Amino acid sequence: MDRSGMAEFLRARREALRPADVGLTDGPRRRTVGLRREEVAAAAAMSVDYYTRLEQQRGPQPSPAVLASLARALRLTNDERDYLFRLAGHAVPDRFGRADHVSPALQRVFARLSDTPALVISHLGETLAQNALGIALLGDHVGARGWERFEAWRWFVPPQTDRELYPAHDRGRQARAIVASLRAAYGQLGVASTAGELVAELLRRSDEFRLLWERQEVAQRFADHKVLVHRELGDIEVDCQVLFTEDRGQALLVLTPEPRSEAEEKIRLLDVLGVQRFTAG
Repeated sequence: MDRSGMAEFLRARREALRPADVGLTDGPRRRTVGLRREEVAAAAAMSVDYYTRLEQQRGPQPSPAVLASLARALRLTNDERDYLFRLAGHAVPDRFGRADHVSPALQRVFARLSDTPALVISHLGETLAQNALGIALLGDHVGARGWERFEAWRWFVPPQTDRELYPAHDRGRQARAIVASLRAAYGQLGVASTAGELVAELLRRSDEFRLLWERQEVAQRFADHKVLVHRELGDIEVDCQVLFTEDRGQALLVLTPEPRSEAEEKIRLLDVLGVQRFTAG
């Protein structure tokens, strides 16, 4: 572990960012060059003391999970993230087997979306980031662990929580779309990959998935019009717009209701209530 090199790199990348780069307001009295340490720590979900010790060459060797969080908070490119891992004495993550580092370009757009549900997913359907409205509407999937982070797993493996988000009449179409998208990723990454492991587990756990997998359908989903079912607010009709990275390895999904519609009012209510459960009076 190169403590000095890592401290200097973290400090330089923090000072190179501006509040607007991460969706913060740059007030008139701000004197700090770049971001404050507490702002980086909050974005990386760690204590200010822990982050400060890293910059002061006093901290313990950070884990790969901590480094991945720092890379996202500092908007590092893939090359910069790999460099940070090497400085910390860890092997460089596989860029293709696991895409848990959000593209800085998508991250910049995502950080500016606060008035409509939005999320970033990998080509395997793994949720990499969600804004507050995305969590309120869809549930917190970034906080999930293991296979629960993957859409296909939540759809086909009990308790099949994602099915509740769709009306019963639309679940067949959604199931086929999930499998077709997963097959596209599987074809790109191969059997000896996270995609291969996920497919093997799903084939073992779900008869429905096995039948759909045998259809050999391959497709990547694009823009879509859908109805989502919120547990308390009922049906919410939205358009799903998708922005891909250049290699199509990640996608930013933005869910927008029709202006001046009932769905827009429900989204506003979600914004007011946050992730708290809505209870009719």
